[in-house]
Amino acid sequence: MRSNFEALRETELDIDQCKTIISRSARKLKGWTHFVSEKNDVFGCVLGEKSDNNHGKHALRNLGKDLADYLGKNKVNSVSVDAGAGTFWIAEGLFLASYRYNKLFGKTAEQVWSLKEIEIIGLSKRDFQKLSAIFLAVNETRDLVNSPLLTLTAEILSSRIEELGNLHGFSTTIFNQAKIETLKMGGLLSVNKGSIDPATFSILEHKPKNAVNKRPYILVGKGVVYDTGGLSLKPSGFMDTMKCDMAGGAAVVGAFCALAIDEVPTWVIGLIPATDNRPGGNAITPGDVIKISDGTTVEVLNTDAEGRLILADALHYAKKYDPKLVIDLATLTGSAAKAIGPNAIVAMGNAEDKIWDRLIDSGESSHERLVRFPFWEEYNDLLKSEIADLKNIGGAEAGMITAGKFLEHFTDYPYVHLDIAGPAFLEKNHGYYGKGGTGIGVRLLYDFLSNVKS
Repeated sequence: MRSNFEALRETELDIDQCKTIISRSARKLKGWTHFVSEKNDVFGCVLGEKSDNNHGKHALRNLGKDLADYLGKNKVNSVSVDAGAGTFWIAEGLFLASYRYNKLFGKTAEQVWSLKEIEIIGLSKRDFQKLSAIFLAVNETRDLVNSPLLTLTAEILSSRIEELGNLHGFSTTIFNQAKIETLKMGGLLSVNKGSIDPATFSILEHKPKNAVNKRPYILVGKGVVYDTGGLSLKPSGFMDTMKCDMAGGAAVVGAFCALAIDEVPTWVIGLIPATDNRPGGNAITPGDVIKISDGTTVEVLNTDAEGRLILADALHYAKKYDPKLVIDLATLTGSAAKAIGPNAIVAMGNAEDKIWDRLIDSGESSHERLVRFPFWEEYNDLLKSEIADLKNIGGAEAGMITAGKFLEHFTDYPYVHLDIAGPAFLEKNHGYYGKGGTGIGVRLLYDFLSNVKS
């Protein structure tokens, strides 16, 4: 699984040595001048937007998206970009909009367009390293989310995590089914009962020698590699995209790639419980009572509310690290997607306001924005069971909040829950994201963790 871009290079180029191309299609590319050199197409622009504020960054990314649309329409697969002070943001929008998942084409592969090389002109070494980290991390995340189950079981996901750790320099530990059983991770094991494929639990760690923090930040990602709903079976029309139900876990993987590539001096640990959710074998049934690894018993009233069950074990496991903050990411609820659509991430938790201020700032900077929902104690009442400590659903109202409150039960540390169900996987183009996996959360977390002071 490598990026569909074969190269991202930096260079210096004398625009005066390039011949200007005047064509009908180029004139329609508003804001851009199209040049050609002996080796490449070159695009330069005079900026009307400033890049020193979040609105300007977003506008420049959209300018990059316009360039990507032009390149795709005209089958240009190698390009140089020079936009002066806005080059970073335009290049970011260009590669986000140019992404294609082309790995599974057979006989028609040569007919499918992809942008194979982006040459960046005039960017500083520091900015180029940062852009490269984001570029590789987001593409890896999107590839993982777009991979169907035949090519990405829980075991294959864990193997890929090990490969990426070896490649980029973060450490990994993988728990197999037997180890998971010894740890009595009842949430993960119960969801896995309907599958013939074993579950995995992946631990990632980025701990540079110059780390600025003495207690780790922990990222927890939902790794349901395919979700049928279990015995609470989804309608077929709602099941065909459920390879994306591990987008939270994939975002954690991508964040670690970016942190390691850019050598960010923050100690971070990642936890990814992974399985598919199927209705076969000894699949748990609505009404069953299971026990999470902390001893909490849960009445399972809906087997399609499985993500919170596997995350519960991971959130309990996180306690052993005495974390400074834990953030989980999950495509957890349809109610989150219905609430705000693809435009933002539903967020909630009990972390202090200064953490929220930093997270929201990172969301605005990356345009992976957060909408903070209430997290009042009253929502816990909706999770009370008559036969167990908790039930796994809280009813039709405020489903995204009761899911978050269920997860909070397994924490004893500052906690943030990010429900990415809306923007994680798109049915149609939206801004500088195309159809399929978006890699949402990677740039948000990278920005947030890059600015940690302690």
